[in-house]
This record gives sequence, structure tokens and C-alpha cells, in this order.
Amino acid sequence: MDRRTSLKWMLSAAALPMIHLTGCSSEPPPRLPSGVGYGTDPDLLKVYGPGSVWPLTLDERQRRIATALCDLIVPADANAPGAVAVGVVDFINEWVSAPYPRQVADRKVLLDGFDWLDAQARQRFSRSFSGLSESQRRDICDDICYLPRARTEFKQAAEFFARYRDLTIGGFSTSPQGRQYLGYVGNVPLVSFDGPPPEVLKRVGVG
Repeated sequence: MDRRTSLKWMLSAAALPMIHLTGCSSEPPPRLPSGVGYGTDPDLLKVYGPGSVWPLTLDERQRRIATALCDLIVPADANAPGAVAVGVVDFINEWVSAPYPRQVADRKVLLDGFDWLDAQARQRFSRSFSGLSESQRRDICDDICYLPRARTEFKQAAEFFARYRDLTIGGFSTSPQGRQYLGYVGNVPLVSFDGPPPEVLKRVGVG
């Protein structure tokens, strides 16, 4: 199966439930986002930069882990750049920094998951996760990359991985490069629109 097919399958999968990773870190719980959001819609005439709406969450250690994991989930290949190159780490940083309920929940899941990855890396290889080789990172992620088959002691970490994978795939597939790679032809301005092609109307039973 090629990567494009795999991405499409993952995009069509339902998001897995989120769960707090208990016992992963001795650090105090992270502070909730301090931003207030931008209301129902952003100002479309304003240029927003990183951190211009709310303070960003990820520190340098967490960004390194996020980068390593994105690169493992959607690496570059001969046909397209990887998730890191199209800015998915920045997207995830904005996502977990937002003050809305879904993002607040994801923030806790992801930060605890990063701590779990680092703890596993130090336990198994005496190094931080971002400092591991690709094969060593895979050795850890193979235990959590498929929730239905994850062992009991890895179930919570597998929930984290599933959520992070969803965000990574979503960020990549909605980037201009990702849309081009997947062959998405929508979201393009047209000079005129003549309506659906006759063969499409016939297929759906509209005369």
C-alpha cells in the first residue's frame, strides 16, 4: 500500500477518544492556556503570526519531540515533503495553545505523551526521545502505534499516539503541499462554474 492510500485511510478513520496519561511525569500539571480566543471568526483582513492570538505552549524540548514524532509519522519521500517541512509542528503548537475546550483537552494529552516518550527513551536507551535514532524511536512507537493491539501497560500512551497521529495527518493533508500530494482539487477559485458534469448528475439520479 502506498503512502497516499495510507493517508486517505487514516483521514477517514474516526478520532479516537482522548485519555489523560496518568503516572507519566512528576512535573506539576501544565497551566491552562491564558489566551481568550478570537470569537466565532478571525479577522480575515489581519495577518496572524505565531503567538499573535495566544501565547504558544511548547518549549524547546517539547518542540524537538513533536518534530521527531511528526517526521516518523509523515516523513518526506520522493513525491512530497514530510509533515515537518510543511509546518505541522507549528500547527500543533498553535492547536494545543488555543483556549477552547477541545484544544485544552488535547494540550494535556500531548504534553503528558511527550513526557512519556522521553521517559521511555531514557529508560530504554539512556537518551531523550529527540536524540534517538529513527530505529530506536520506532522501537518505542511500535508499542503504541496501534491501539487495538497495544498491551495493557501501553494503552494510555497508545491513546496519545492516536490523537497525535490524527493531528499530524490533519495538519499535513490541509497544507497546500499535502492537498497537492493527495490530489485534492477543491478550494481553488474559478472564473466561472457551469454546474456539475452531466455524468455526475446522472449518477446521483438528477435529471
